[in-house]
Order: sequence, then structure tokens, then C-alpha cells
Amino acid sequence: MATNPFQFLQQSRAEIAKVVWPGRREVMLTTVMVFMLAVLAAVFFFAVDWLIRLILEQILLFFG
Repeated sequence: MATNPFQFLQQSRAEIAKVVWPGRREVMLTTVMVFMLAVLAAVFFFAVDWLIRLILEQILLFFG
């Protein structure tokens, strides 16, 4: 069943009114968490990369 544009706008506004927007504290907290997890992921991948490099260098020295 097709709705006309006016009904669509009314329904859209009704749905947007149901949205619970986050407060300033929640936005700041989640932002800090995202940055902390990004740093943690960067450190993890740096460590894994460094470990793989060491292993490969040892293999190349042994066979080279």
C-alpha cells in the first residue's frame, strides 16, 4: 500500500520523535572509549608485526 508524501513525512516525524538522543556525558564517554580501543588495537598490531618480523629475520639468518 503506497502512502503519499505528506503521510510519509508525518510518519517520519513520529519515528524521529521516538529517538532517545545521547547526553553530553554519554557522548564524551563513548568517544574516549573509542580512542582508547583504537590505541589498544594499534599497540596490539604493532606488537604482532614486530614479533613476526623478529621470527622472519631469524629464519632468514638461519637459512641465508
